[in-house]
Amino acid sequence: MRTTQVDEPGVRVLNRSADERTDLIFKALSSKPRREILTLLATGAGEGDDRCCSPDAVCACVFAERLGLGAPTVSHHMKALIEAGLVSGEKRGSWVYYRLQIDAVQRVASELMALAGRSGGVCS
Repeated sequence: MRTTQVDEPGVRVLNRSADERTDLIFKALSSKPRREILTLLATGAGEGDDRCCSPDAVCACVFAERLGLGAPTVSHHMKALIEAGLVSGEKRGSWVYYRLQIDAVQRVASELMALAGRSGGVCS
């Protein structure tokens, strides 16, 4: 049986098997806006934004502005990234600050590199 934990207010995340988590990650990565959000997080897009951001966290308003997306669309994408474990969110006042989960990104990269290492397949 799975247990439920809350990673962000209003976002319920089930404890998942490794295969289920991997599926969620690849589903999240299949969306161009989500990959762009990950890039913005990885490059510190919020740094220097005095309105709401900190050097290590980015507010949803930055994603909306930089990507030309509405708040509900950003919220939808952030929920998918959080459920996949690629991003975490922390509510402070009226803002939610998002952080890239480096360890999760490194696990995905390692998994892909392992696949690349096995590429001496039948059709070589």
